Amino acid sequence: MHKALFLGILLTLSSCGHPLGVMQPVTLAANAQKTSQVEMLVATNRQPSGDPETLFNGERSPKPYLTEVAVSIPQERKQGAVQWPRQLPPNPASEFAVMKVKQVETLSEATAWFRQHMAGGHALVFVHGYNNRYQDSVFRLAQIVHDSRMQATPILFTWPSRAQLMAYEYDKESANYSRTALEQSLQVLASNPDVKDITILAHSMGTWLTMEALRQMGIRNGRVNPKIANVILASPDIDIQVFAKQFVEMGPHTAKFTIFVSQDDKALAVSSLLTGKVQRLGAVNPAEEVYRSKFEKAGITVVDLTKLDTSDRLNHGKFAESPQIVQLIGERLMKGQTLTDSNVTLGDGVAAVIGGTARTIGAVAATTISAPLNAVEKRQQASPLPDIAQTLTEAPDSKPLID
Repeated sequence: MHKALFLGILLTLSSCGHPLGVMQPVTLAANAQKTSQVEMLVATNRQPSGDPETLFNGERSPKPYLTEVAVSIPQERKQGAVQWPRQLPPNPASEFAVMKVKQVETLSEATAWFRQHMAGGHALVFVHGYNNRYQDSVFRLAQIVHDSRMQATPILFTWPSRAQLMAYEYDKESANYSRTALEQSLQVLASNPDVKDITILAHSMGTWLTMEALRQMGIRNGRVNPKIANVILASPDIDIQVFAKQFVEMGPHTAKFTIFVSQDDKALAVSSLLTGKVQRLGAVNPAEEVYRSKFEKAGITVVDLTKLDTSDRLNHGKFAESPQIVQLIGERLMKGQTLTDSNVTLGDGVAAVIGGTARTIGAVAATTISAPLNAVEKRQQASPLPDIAQTLTEAPDSKPLID
């Protein structure tokens, strides 16, 4: 099928009607209903828009910017969803609303902000995906932090996405452009003595950026910073063989890797088409032996969400829209309790999500956990399944050709 037709289908599925320009802070009335508030520090290499309603656009800036942002979340709401304003200004009683925006001018100001918002020394860094505006990633992180009940200081890294479905190639190049900015942000965060550990939660194309930044860090410093304790890749838009290469080349690390996949992810299906029908990491069937044993040997946990139903018509944001998965991130993974930890007691909701395999948890160091209770139906593959075994086990240093 022609690429334009696929993109047209994707546009139809993903179309939304929420208003733009929601970053202008509103004032909460004295008699307003009680709301929750999520405060975050936003790092970006986007260009400033010059408009307080948007703050930053989708173009690239060589200079990084830091901003304090506070988002109000209504009490009565559906878990997993972002209540976008129907009109501006938003109504904080029923909709997400920005309550505070303050530019951070110096590193010492950022350090002071973190100390004031410290949550046990745990930091969460969220890296959004393709087709995201500044406001989109701010509201999504606020939703994830609120719904997961995580005890961590939220940091958003938002890179220059033009937020246009037809700008896939621009966004991919922007992700490449942002590697050093993300690496430096992680290094600065890790150098803060108040930070004990860092969890990175990356989505879609943001997983590519994350893996490239960690690979660059490993090459530059000989290892990934040991404070990076967890790396969670949700719906990763990465060629699976490229991921294996990135994983090896980042060098020594102690981070626990968890990957959320879904074989019905329509966005990744289009990405696969645009990249030559190459298997995307976020759409693999981890039950296939060509993947299962290799992930297990590498110590990578893979959670298959294929049979999990959410309101996401693209099936590309299940990790954020499922209350069970968001709580799993906040209450288990963020605390260092991997899904293979025998001390973890799973609730009924989470046990159903991971497919009734709780009885095997703790039996191995790392495992592949599949959501469906029944075997996932075999899908016709556009090309042979790539074997990642050699890439995942080769030495990190490239060997030159010899006669």
